[in-house]
Amino acid sequence: MDEEKRILMKIGTKTVHKGQRPDKDTGAVIPSICQTTTFMQKSPGRPIGEFEYTRAGNPNFSRLEETLASIENGRYATVLSSGLGALTAWLFSAGRCHIVANEDLYGGTYRLLINVFAKYGVKSSFARSDDPGMWKKAVRPETKWLLIETPTNPLLKIVDLKQACSFARSKNIKVIVDNTFASPVFQNPLDLGADVVIHSSTKYLGGHSDVIGGALITNDKELKKRFDFYRKAAGLNPSPFDCWLISRGIKTLALRMAAHEKNAAAIAKYLRNRREIKEVYYPGLASHPQQRLAHRQMKGFGGMVTVEFGNEKSAKRFIKRLKLFCLAESLGGVESLVCQPSSMTHASIPSEERKKIGIKDNMVRLSVGIEDTDDLLEDIEAALKR
Repeated sequence: MDEEKRILMKIGTKTVHKGQRPDKDTGAVIPSICQTTTFMQKSPGRPIGEFEYTRAGNPNFSRLEETLASIENGRYATVLSSGLGALTAWLFSAGRCHIVANEDLYGGTYRLLINVFAKYGVKSSFARSDDPGMWKKAVRPETKWLLIETPTNPLLKIVDLKQACSFARSKNIKVIVDNTFASPVFQNPLDLGADVVIHSSTKYLGGHSDVIGGALITNDKELKKRFDFYRKAAGLNPSPFDCWLISRGIKTLALRMAAHEKNAAAIAKYLRNRREIKEVYYPGLASHPQQRLAHRQMKGFGGMVTVEFGNEKSAKRFIKRLKLFCLAESLGGVESLVCQPSSMTHASIPSEERKKIGIKDNMVRLSVGIEDTDDLLEDIEAALKR
């Protein structure tokens, strides 16, 4: 709409309106689910509209892609079957090359790099998230990409994106940033120099723990074409209904992220003063070693908190005694979740590697939901007291 183009929208408005125009034929305020596998053609090889087959494209894909590109301040987006599906499409497009990634990655990302794509010519090196010198040392003449996760999972370290992207440009290297933990509400890596942003839209974007999805967002038209091609060629597509659910979830993203952050900050401050807790990891705390960088790079600090107990037994006892926090993998839903990263989300990383990175058995990761703050604090206090 011309009127829409003239309005410089903030993210809370973008999440509601971008890609969500009323249906032209019926006037339905909420766009319908185009639950079809294929589309009629007027003659062989000549589709009636822009779509031929849902693996390649679908109106629900296009609507969600418009929303995602807008809220990440990008031009193009490609929706995929999952976060790992998005990583797979990106790695296919990268081809045989060398990648430098931060060492404290999500366990599934590590597994995909080391146990799958390493067999097909993709070599990976790992560097400390908070040590720019290690990134520079890890780069080789054949390095094509930096893969950055910030804040990291589960240690919540912050990578200086401006610095990393500037260095990458000087070496003709591209940068992809996993923005799942921060969400587009609190961080926009494309604005800081990244070439691609990746999301597991299963998490904060969907927001209700009821759909699996992934996305790649970029300003590079050629990269967009490659991502779309591999979605089609490798069968990495989501379903129309999955895209519809994620589109619905994004409508409340800005509101939910504010509630997630409010609760997470309160819990992090409370746990910091408990004698049972050895360490609290949260970028919004003054005690976080990279708090100044987080303030400079992010608009908020998110809903994830990681805590370290004196030993593994205490950590497991705490998990067992929680009532409102559900013991489960994943994150970013409206409900609060708790997990032990070493045995759950990061179990695919060998034990020695986890120790080297700093992922310990006595660590507990909290995905703080949007429940009442006082109720969550009472649940944590009771679990610590029992």
